[in-house]
Parts: sequence; C-alpha cells; structure tokens
Amino acid sequence: MNKSYSHLFEPVSIGKLELPNRIAMAPIGIWGLCNRDGSLSQRAIDYYLTMARGGVGLIITSFFKVENEVEELKVSMVISDAMSASLSELCEAIHPLGTKIFVQLSAGLGRNVRLDLLRGKPVAPSALPHFWRPDVTCRAVTTDEVENIVSAFGKAAEIIAAAGVDGIEVHGHEGYLLDEFTTAIWNRRSDKYGGDLSGRMTLPAEILREIRKKLGNNFPVQYRFGLKHFLNSANNGTLNPDEFPESGRDIAEGLEIARRLQEMGYDSLHVDVGCYESWYWAHPPLYQDYGCMADYAGKVKETVNIPVIAVGRLDKPDVAEAVITEGKADIVAIGRGLFADPEWPHKVHEGRIEDIRPCLGCHDGCIQRSRLMGKSPSCTVNPTVGREMLYRLEPALKSRKVLVIGGGVAGMEAARVACTRGHEVILYEKGKELGGHLLEASVPDFKRDVRRLLEWYRRQMDQLGVKVRLGTEADESVIAGEKPEAVLVATGSRAAVPDIPGINHSMVVASGDLLLGHRKAGGTVAVLGGGLIGCETALWLARQGHSVTIVERLPELMSGGIVVPHMNRTMLLDLLARHKVNIMTGVNPLEINDEGVLVIDGKLQRSTVKADTVALSVGMKAINDLYRALLPGTARLYAMGDCREPRNIMAAIWDAYEVARTV
Repeated sequence: MNKSYSHLFEPVSIGKLELPNRIAMAPIGIWGLCNRDGSLSQRAIDYYLTMARGGVGLIITSFFKVENEVEELKVSMVISDAMSASLSELCEAIHPLGTKIFVQLSAGLGRNVRLDLLRGKPVAPSALPHFWRPDVTCRAVTTDEVENIVSAFGKAAEIIAAAGVDGIEVHGHEGYLLDEFTTAIWNRRSDKYGGDLSGRMTLPAEILREIRKKLGNNFPVQYRFGLKHFLNSANNGTLNPDEFPESGRDIAEGLEIARRLQEMGYDSLHVDVGCYESWYWAHPPLYQDYGCMADYAGKVKETVNIPVIAVGRLDKPDVAEAVITEGKADIVAIGRGLFADPEWPHKVHEGRIEDIRPCLGCHDGCIQRSRLMGKSPSCTVNPTVGREMLYRLEPALKSRKVLVIGGGVAGMEAARVACTRGHEVILYEKGKELGGHLLEASVPDFKRDVRRLLEWYRRQMDQLGVKVRLGTEADESVIAGEKPEAVLVATGSRAAVPDIPGINHSMVVASGDLLLGHRKAGGTVAVLGGGLIGCETALWLARQGHSVTIVERLPELMSGGIVVPHMNRTMLLDLLARHKVNIMTGVNPLEINDEGVLVIDGKLQRSTVKADTVALSVGMKAINDLYRALLPGTARLYAMGDCREPRNIMAAIWDAYEVARTV
C-alpha cells in the first residue's frame, strides 16, 4: 500500500457495520438501467459490481422511491417486491469482494421533477412554482399522503434488508421533496409537518422511527442533506456564500439540523450543499475547486459524533486523503471520478496515481444523460459505464496493422483501444506533439482536468507501445507505403470562418490561436460566438484583465448546438457576470472594421462593439479531405471525432472507442 494515502484505506464503522476502507461510491441516478417492473437489469448489476471490483468500501446506490402514488413517475425507480431478487443477486456478488452497499430511499423529487417523467401534477410540501416550469404550480401533498410515505419507507426498508442490503441512505438533499419539507422557504404548512424547525424535522424523524420499527436499532441508516442551499435574496443560486443573505438554509440552521438528526438516532450524515437553483454546488462542474464542499462537511464533523461523509470533486487522491487526515470527514464519497476510472481505489492503493483516468467535470456523459435526458448513465471519458459487459474490450481474433491518422483525443483513444486489443498500431500526427484541440482546451486554469486527460493519454501511448510518428503528415502515399489493414482517420477540425466583410482584418484571430499563444489579445476583445468555446474563451480573457464583449446571434448564450449541462452553463454564466464580461445577444455581425465589430439587432438597430481584437468562436469545420480521398478504395476505413462531425470530447472518445473495439 502507498503510505501517502494510507488513511483512505483504514477501516471505519457506521453504527455496527464495518467498512473495509473510507472510499464510498456517491449515489448517481440510474435512469434506463432498471427493468419495467422496477427490478435491476443485468446492466445495473454489472455497473455496481464493476465499482465493487475497483475496490470501493461502500456503494451508495441511485435513489429509489419508496412509493409511486403521491408522485407518480413513469419510470421504474420504486422499491417493490419485484426488485428483491435482483437486489439480492447484486448483494451476493459484491459482498465476497468486501464491499458494503446502502440503498438510497427517497420520498420523491418534488418541485424539481422533470414533467415528462411524471403522470399528473408535480407535488411539494406547499403550492410552489415548479422549478423547470414556473408557470406550473405544484400540488401540496396532504397530511394523509405524507403519513403514507412514512409507512412506505418501512415497507421499502423491509424489502431491501431481506435482500441483503447493508444499510439505508435517506434522500434528504438538493431541494428534493424531503429537503423541501425541512426548509422554510418551501414548507409553508400548518399541520404537524410544518411551522418551525421542529415541525419541519418531523418527517425525517418519523421516517427513521418507521425504519427502526421494522428493522431494529442495529440496521445502519444515514441521512444525506445539504448544509447550505446557496440561494440569494432573489432565490437564485450564488457563487459567493457571503455576497447575499441566504434565503434557503444557512449554515447555522444546517448545523442545528445535523445535531437533531444525530439526536433522532441516524447513524451517519452525508453532507453536501446546494439545490437546483445552485446546482453547480450540488453537482460541481470543472469550474469548481477540488474538494469544494469538504469544508462544509468539516463544520458538521465538528458538531456531531457520528460518522460524516464528504462529497464533491474528491477524485484527486491528495484532496481525498487530506479530507480524512484533516478531520473534515470520516469517509469520502466519489461519484463521477469512479465513472472515469472504476479502478480508482486500487490504483491509489498501489500508488499508480498517474494511471488514473481523470473526470473532466463536464457532466455530458453522466448527469446530462441520466437526469436530464432519461438515458442510462455513462461517462465522457469511459464509454463502458452503464454497459460494462456489453462494451468490455475483447482481444482481437486477428491482429491487424492499424493506422491511426491524427493525434487528437479521438486518435489517441482509437490507438489506445486498438493496441489494448492486440493490434499493431501506428499513429501519425502532423504536429510536433499529441493533443489536437486538447492543447488549447487545456490552457485556462479552470480546464486543468483536460490537461490531466491529455497527460493520461500520452502516458497510455508510451505504456502500450503505440508507434507514434510526430511531425509527419500521412498523405495517401505514406498510407499506401505502410500497407495497413485498417485506417482510422481522426484528422480533426479547424475554426469556422464566417463570411462577413472585414473577416481578414489583422485584428481577427481564432480563439484557439489566442489560447495557444500564437497571437496576443489587445486590451479590448470582442468574442464572436456565445457557445461554450466562446464563453470559456471570454472568461479566460476577462480573468487576465481584458475588457471582453461576447457577440451572439441567438437570444441566449450556450443555447444552440450540443446542449451544455445545466450546472455547467449556469456556473459559467455566473462567472462571466462576476468578471464583468459584456454580453450582446440577438445581434448579428455586419462587418469588422478598424473600430471593432458593426452589429445589427432584431429591431434593425446598428451599433459598434469597440475592440482591438476580434476572437472567432463561431464553431468548427471538419477536416475530412483525406478521408474522402481514401474512401473509394480503402477497406476498413473509418472517420472519427471532429473529422466525422465537429462536436465535443465525449463524441470524439465514443466514436473512437466504438470503432477500435470492433475493428
């Protein structure tokens, strides 16, 4: 064992249950991995079993509702007798590996539920505006309905305990239904479940009593809650905890809740922060610091004597170890980091830190797919998540000579997978180093995880023995000379150039060239294009002291093309506001001149955006000339990544994995 991380691998107990180490899998929804009757599919079992094989001490499952009548979902995420056999099979598989499992039980999603998943009206403790559709008013649940939910917790607990589950996590965070009951801003009831904090804590108290009545006092039950909601006075999310008075739950009330939960008899507390209005806290994107919620768990740890679990960007081993050694928590929960690399615990234990594939904090493959699109969860950098057995790599039946053209992320992933399967792989890259668009994407300090991914891929090329030809452009004659049996083309993309007068002005530069340092930006910059690349470029420039204006033809930033996950988009918008980036939406550029950019709005009003640098961020154009030239007479020829269609890192990696796992 690597002694630098020894505290992560010390046993720890929750109640009378001992865990083999202090690493937990954080709960992430598994939409799409359950059968129609609510039972776990084989894919769901494989998904959790893979995490157990990777060495986690505790798996906390996706949330499962305890009943489906008060708030009727169309999807099967409800504990029932039908689930028992599959849950038992999962427990039988993971327990020999030493891993324990808690099932997260939920009262419901409340005002945050996606309406397309719901039959009937959304519900809440009181008549509240729906989060996604404020014009829809949630129905207040009745007292009888709340009591039925409490009873359902007891029935669900019996089912999962009989299946061999080791404990329960009560789903009381992030502004979902139970959290709404415990929070004054959402709970305006006058019955026993409302009023002051004592009344609002009645529901979690009754839930625990009901579970104890069914299972006794020795069955571990922990509670997940947010110490602080990060709601400002206008009920919007906020980056700065001291910038506005908290209108949701503040830290003082959160600590009082922690004390009361301990007094009720909960065995442990799983602590995060945030709600849907401040989703970039509950689900921190790449712009958040590592361990961004650990200090809040630490405040709870100072208040209670029961074990505390910390969560939130803890997938850097140094950060996770520090949380334990500094006494901020007893256990660290990692979610997306285990998606990126399920072997994280084993690799940390063995000191193979550089071999850990990093999470990008992008949310494209995980929360965006599962929570917002209703698909099974997966991962941008690890396409096998959620289909571990279906997508596992098999040795090639016949070893082939595989030529990969292009050393960007798609080319490197294709080379990695093909070489892993036993092919002879030669990778041609016309530039002087591997990386493609990862090179410029990794320049801003808030994109440090992209740099980590690039370094991981370069290490993979070395470890696997991929033959890399840098500084060499593979044209048709070079390819013919290699006599490959398969050609995988990943020649990437270039910046799109709009057809407007003045586009060749000396002040015009592609955003990528600014990031790479090929050109320097002046003091005043107009960024043409308000997509993700344009917004991140604008933030990077503003943080360096430039005066920046984003010019976007659509009514909102980041509203066209590939969807930017909600938490990433809202945090980036808040960061742009914090750094005083000017935003002009609904305008079209007419020309670029010595003064800057002449634009016209929807009312045909013209104005000039003053600038001494114009940064182009209006999209990318595929470089596919080589692929098209080879297409007529080349067998086993594939186009991957931006060469096929400019999109994002996830699409490039998934393209390459799909091709290379079957070639």
